Amino acid sequence: MKKMVNVLLMVVAGLMALPAFAAVNINTATQSELEAVKGLGPSKAQSIIAYREANGSFKSVDDLDKVKGFGKASIEKIRTELSVGADSAKKK
Repeated sequence: MKKMVNVLLMVVAGLMALPAFAAVNINTATQSELEAVKGLGPSKAQSIIAYREANGSFKSVDDLDKVKGFGKASIEKIRTELSVGADSAKKK
């Protein structure tokens, strides 16, 4: 019985951790959500927001190379933490 409780606790803890591993959508993320990504500070987060406001949604994470302060190497370092989903503001 104790083993079963321990397994259940591990499963619950794992499920609670899932949001922490979710990729940040660069088309909808707020400044603070972007800053939570290791390697993105306030300046880069603001550059992402300014770029998408001026140019529309990103089609892929690779489009970050069009944003000031990003190069291919820096994009590769954070690629797994970012995603590009549908821009919910445009769907309304």
